[in-house]
Amino acid sequence: MAVFTIADLHLSLGTNKPMDVFKGWHNYTERIKENWTRAVSDEDTVVVSGDISWAMRLKDTDADFSFINNLPGKKIFIKGNHDYWWDTKSKMDRYLAEKGWSTISILHNNCFTADGIAICGSRGWFYDAESDEDKRILMREVGRLNTSVELAKATDLEPIVFLHYPPIYGNAECEEILNVLIDSGIKRCFYGHVHGSGARYAFEGEKYGIQFKLISADYLKFDPIRVI
Repeated sequence: MAVFTIADLHLSLGTNKPMDVFKGWHNYTERIKENWTRAVSDEDTVVVSGDISWAMRLKDTDADFSFINNLPGKKIFIKGNHDYWWDTKSKMDRYLAEKGWSTISILHNNCFTADGIAICGSRGWFYDAESDEDKRILMREVGRLNTSVELAKATDLEPIVFLHYPPIYGNAECEEILNVLIDSGIKRCFYGHVHGSGARYAFEGEKYGIQFKLISADYLKFDPIRVI
Protein backbone atom coordinates (compact mmCIF):
# COMPACT_ATOMS: atom_id res chain seq x y z
CA MET A 1 0.00 0.00 0.00
CA ALA A 2 2.74 2.43 -0.99
CA VAL A 3 2.29 6.10 -1.93
CA PHE A 4 3.79 7.44 -5.15
CA THR A 5 3.71 10.89 -6.69
CA ILE A 6 4.22 12.70 -9.98
CA ALA A 7 3.08 16.04 -11.41
CA ASP A 8 2.52 17.67 -14.79
CA LEU A 9 1.31 14.76 -16.89
CA HIS A 10 -0.05 17.28 -19.43
CA LEU A 11 -2.18 14.65 -21.12
CA SER A 12 -3.94 15.64 -24.35
CA LEU A 13 -5.56 12.43 -25.56
CA GLY A 14 -8.82 14.29 -26.15
CA THR A 15 -7.34 17.58 -27.34
CA ASN A 16 -4.79 18.62 -29.92
CA LYS A 17 -2.03 19.85 -27.65
CA PRO A 18 0.57 17.09 -27.43
CA MET A 19 3.76 17.78 -25.51
CA ASP A 20 5.92 15.76 -27.89
CA VAL A 21 6.98 19.00 -29.56
CA PHE A 22 9.13 19.78 -26.51
CA LYS A 23 12.54 18.31 -25.91
CA GLY A 24 12.45 15.21 -23.72
CA TRP A 25 8.69 14.67 -24.11
CA HIS A 26 8.77 12.15 -26.99
CA ASN A 27 6.25 9.30 -26.54
CA TYR A 28 5.49 10.66 -23.07
CA THR A 29 2.04 9.07 -22.80
CA GLU A 30 3.46 5.63 -23.54
CA ARG A 31 6.34 6.23 -21.14
CA ILE A 32 3.96 7.27 -18.36
CA LYS A 33 1.90 4.12 -18.86
CA GLU A 34 4.92 1.81 -18.99
CA ASN A 35 6.67 3.27 -15.94
CA TRP A 36 3.49 3.62 -13.90
CA THR A 37 2.38 0.06 -14.62
CA ARG A 38 5.79 -1.28 -13.68
CA ALA A 39 6.06 0.62 -10.37
CA VAL A 40 2.50 0.92 -9.03
CA SER A 41 0.13 -1.82 -7.89
CA ASP A 42 -3.65 -1.64 -7.51
CA GLU A 43 -3.23 -1.33 -3.73
CA ASP A 44 -1.00 1.75 -4.03
CA THR A 45 -1.88 5.45 -4.15
CA VAL A 46 -0.49 8.05 -6.57
CA VAL A 47 -0.71 11.78 -5.86
CA VAL A 48 -0.86 13.67 -9.18
CA SER A 49 0.14 17.20 -8.28
CA GLY A 50 -1.40 19.37 -10.97
CA ASP A 51 -1.37 20.05 -14.71
CA ILE A 52 -3.06 16.75 -15.36
CA SER A 53 -5.01 17.35 -18.58
CA TRP A 54 -5.02 20.04 -21.27
CA ALA A 55 -8.82 19.77 -21.52
CA MET A 56 -10.56 23.12 -21.21
CA ARG A 57 -13.86 21.77 -19.77
CA LEU A 58 -14.63 18.93 -17.41
CA LYS A 59 -16.60 17.11 -20.12
CA ASP A 60 -13.53 17.18 -22.36
CA THR A 61 -11.36 15.24 -19.89
CA ASP A 62 -12.85 11.85 -20.77
CA ALA A 63 -9.95 10.40 -22.76
CA ASP A 64 -7.32 11.63 -20.29
CA PHE A 65 -9.22 10.62 -17.15
CA SER A 66 -10.09 7.22 -18.60
CA PHE A 67 -6.40 6.68 -19.34
CA ILE A 68 -5.48 7.56 -15.74
CA ASN A 69 -8.34 5.59 -14.22
CA ASN A 70 -7.18 2.45 -16.03
CA LEU A 71 -3.66 2.75 -14.62
CA PRO A 72 -2.93 0.79 -11.43
CA GLY A 73 -3.63 2.28 -8.01
CA LYS A 74 -5.79 4.97 -6.49
CA LYS A 75 -5.14 8.49 -7.77
CA ILE A 76 -5.45 11.79 -5.92
CA PHE A 77 -5.66 14.92 -8.08
CA ILE A 78 -4.43 18.39 -7.09
CA LYS A 79 -5.12 21.43 -9.26
CA GLY A 80 -2.40 22.89 -11.47
CA ASN A 81 -2.28 26.20 -13.31
CA HIS A 82 -3.22 24.54 -16.63
CA ASP A 83 -6.11 22.48 -15.29
CA TYR A 84 -8.75 24.74 -16.84
CA TRP A 85 -11.31 21.92 -16.55
CA TRP A 86 -11.21 22.17 -12.74
CA ASP A 87 -14.64 22.88 -11.23
CA THR A 88 -16.20 22.81 -7.78
CA LYS A 89 -15.32 19.69 -5.84
CA SER A 90 -18.94 18.56 -5.73
CA LYS A 91 -19.26 18.81 -9.52
CA MET A 92 -15.99 16.97 -10.07
CA ASP A 93 -16.90 14.24 -7.58
CA ARG A 94 -20.29 13.81 -9.25
CA TYR A 95 -18.73 13.67 -12.72
CA LEU A 96 -16.18 11.05 -11.65
CA ALA A 97 -18.97 8.96 -10.11
CA GLU A 98 -21.15 9.24 -13.22
CA LYS A 99 -18.28 8.05 -15.39
CA GLY A 100 -17.39 5.21 -13.03
CA TRP A 101 -13.84 6.45 -12.54
CA SER A 102 -13.66 5.04 -9.05
CA THR A 103 -9.87 5.17 -8.73
CA ILE A 104 -9.72 9.00 -8.93
CA SER A 105 -10.30 11.40 -6.01
CA ILE A 106 -9.96 15.17 -5.67
CA LEU A 107 -7.78 16.87 -3.04
CA HIS A 108 -9.36 20.26 -2.37
CA ASN A 109 -9.90 21.53 1.19
CA ASN A 110 -9.56 17.96 2.46
CA CYS A 111 -6.96 15.26 3.06
CA PHE A 112 -6.42 11.55 2.49
CA THR A 113 -4.56 8.84 4.37
CA ALA A 114 -2.49 5.99 2.93
CA ASP A 115 0.52 3.95 3.96
CA GLY A 116 0.74 5.62 7.36
CA ILE A 117 0.84 9.22 6.12
CA ALA A 118 -1.69 12.02 5.73
CA ILE A 119 -1.78 13.46 2.22
CA CYS A 120 -2.57 17.17 2.11
CA GLY A 121 -1.91 20.18 -0.09
CA SER A 122 -3.23 22.69 -2.60
CA ARG A 123 -2.24 24.33 -5.87
CA GLY A 124 -0.15 27.06 -4.22
CA TRP A 125 0.60 30.21 -6.18
CA PHE A 126 3.35 32.41 -7.61
CA TYR A 127 6.22 33.28 -5.31
CA ASP A 128 6.30 36.76 -6.87
CA ALA A 129 2.59 37.62 -6.62
CA GLU A 130 2.37 41.41 -6.87
CA SER A 131 -0.98 42.37 -8.38
CA ASP A 132 -4.04 42.66 -6.17
CA GLU A 133 -5.66 39.74 -7.99
CA ASP A 134 -2.58 37.54 -7.57
CA LYS A 135 -2.50 38.39 -3.88
CA ARG A 136 -6.17 37.46 -3.48
CA ILE A 137 -5.58 34.13 -5.20
CA LEU A 138 -2.50 33.49 -3.08
CA MET A 139 -4.40 34.07 0.15
CA ARG A 140 -7.17 31.72 -0.99
CA GLU A 141 -4.54 29.06 -1.63
CA VAL A 142 -3.02 29.71 1.79
CA GLY A 143 -6.45 29.16 3.32
CA ARG A 144 -7.00 25.93 1.40
CA LEU A 145 -3.55 24.66 2.36
CA ASN A 146 -4.17 25.51 6.01
CA THR A 147 -7.49 23.66 5.95
CA SER A 148 -5.94 20.60 4.32
CA VAL A 149 -2.96 20.54 6.69
CA GLU A 150 -5.13 20.90 9.80
CA LEU A 151 -7.33 18.01 8.68
CA ALA A 152 -4.19 15.95 8.03
CA LYS A 153 -2.76 16.74 11.46
CA ALA A 154 -6.02 15.62 13.06
CA THR A 155 -5.37 12.08 11.77
CA ASP A 156 -2.29 11.79 14.04
CA LEU A 157 -0.32 10.62 11.00
CA GLU A 158 2.60 12.51 9.47
CA PRO A 159 1.18 15.24 7.19
CA ILE A 160 3.02 15.41 3.88
CA VAL A 161 2.30 18.39 1.62
CA PHE A 162 1.88 18.22 -2.14
CA LEU A 163 1.76 21.47 -4.12
CA HIS A 164 1.75 22.39 -7.77
CA TYR A 165 3.73 25.63 -7.57
CA PRO A 166 7.20 25.57 -5.98
CA PRO A 167 7.32 27.36 -2.62
CA ILE A 168 11.03 28.03 -3.26
CA TYR A 169 12.51 28.74 -6.70
CA GLY A 170 16.07 29.92 -7.08
CA ASN A 171 16.55 32.72 -4.57
CA ALA A 172 12.83 33.49 -4.42
CA GLU A 173 10.41 32.21 -1.81
CA CYS A 174 6.64 32.27 -1.43
CA GLU A 175 6.65 33.43 2.16
CA GLU A 176 2.92 32.94 2.74
CA ILE A 177 2.97 29.27 1.67
CA LEU A 178 6.22 28.60 3.50
CA ASN A 179 4.80 30.04 6.69
CA VAL A 180 2.02 27.45 6.62
CA LEU A 181 4.56 24.65 6.21
CA ILE A 182 6.87 25.95 8.92
CA ASP A 183 4.16 26.82 11.44
CA SER A 184 2.50 23.43 10.93
CA GLY A 185 5.72 21.48 11.42
CA ILE A 186 5.66 19.97 7.93
CA LYS A 187 8.76 17.88 7.25
CA ARG A 188 8.25 16.91 3.59
CA CYS A 189 6.92 18.85 0.61
CA PHE A 190 6.63 17.73 -3.03
CA TYR A 191 5.91 20.15 -5.88
CA GLY A 192 5.74 20.34 -9.68
CA HIS A 193 5.28 23.09 -12.31
CA VAL A 194 8.98 23.43 -13.20
CA HIS A 195 10.10 22.01 -16.55
CA GLY A 196 13.15 21.57 -18.74
CA SER A 197 16.07 23.89 -18.13
CA GLY A 198 14.06 25.62 -15.40
CA ALA A 199 14.75 22.63 -13.16
CA ARG A 200 18.26 23.96 -12.55
CA TYR A 201 16.72 26.63 -10.32
CA ALA A 202 14.40 24.25 -8.48
CA PHE A 203 15.24 23.83 -4.83
CA GLU A 204 15.67 20.27 -3.61
CA GLY A 205 16.91 19.33 -0.19
CA GLU A 206 16.31 20.65 3.30
CA LYS A 207 15.45 24.21 4.29
CA TYR A 208 13.56 25.42 7.34
CA GLY A 209 13.54 21.82 8.53
CA ILE A 210 11.55 20.73 5.46
CA GLN A 211 12.67 18.36 2.70
CA PHE A 212 11.64 19.68 -0.73
CA LYS A 213 11.43 17.56 -3.90
CA LEU A 214 10.57 18.44 -7.51
CA ILE A 215 8.22 15.89 -9.11
CA SER A 216 7.44 17.27 -12.58
CA ALA A 217 6.90 14.37 -14.97
CA ASP A 218 9.70 15.26 -17.37
CA TYR A 219 12.11 15.82 -14.47
CA LEU A 220 11.25 12.32 -13.18
CA LYS A 221 11.61 10.83 -16.68
CA PHE A 222 7.86 10.12 -16.49
CA ASP A 223 8.38 7.64 -13.67
CA PRO A 224 6.33 8.12 -10.46
CA ILE A 225 8.52 8.16 -7.36
CA ARG A 226 7.68 6.51 -4.08
CA VAL A 227 7.04 8.67 -1.03
CA ILE A 228 9.04 6.82 1.63
